[in-house]
Amino acid sequence: MIKQFVPSEVCLKCQGCCRFKEDDSVWSPCLLDEEVLSLIDKEGIPAASLSINRRLKLVPSPNQEGFFCPFLKSEDNKCQIYRIRPFECQLYPFLLSMRNKKVLLTVDLNCPYVKSKINSGEFKEYSGYLMQYLNSSKQLCMLKDNPQILAAYEDVLDVVELELGDASK
Repeated sequence: MIKQFVPSEVCLKCQGCCRFKEDDSVWSPCLLDEEVLSLIDKEGIPAASLSINRRLKLVPSPNQEGFFCPFLKSEDNKCQIYRIRPFECQLYPFLLSMRNKKVLLTVDLNCPYVKSKINSGEFKEYSGYLMQYLNSSKQLCMLKDNPQILAAYEDVLDVVELELGDASK
């Protein structure tokens, strides 16, 4: 489990993440191979909840404005699968981006907490923690085996380039 950057009390009040403008949004979490198997086999989540490219299939929001993660309970802003949430959800508001054949650790500038902490020691310390975590041999193997989680996100701030070798191919 990745240590969280945004405190849960801040997250639960926000209403930003887990909501999407389009039903096929690049921002919809993409699952690792082992997460797909775990969610379907162990948790009994229907395979129909996942797209062919291993993304969560989004559902229309109750007010018909945009789409929600199928596991978000909109009434209390809580995740129904929080204890086993996907790697990308654990990582957020940080993201793994692919740009010009480079793998970058980036951060979503739409997160209000990130905006308030972007120049802080807390942000720099957490970025260092993530770099150490992502550069562990276990995580490097996971990233190389799951290139589907590398996306071309827009409106993100580049934090640092990752040295993943063949992960970007």
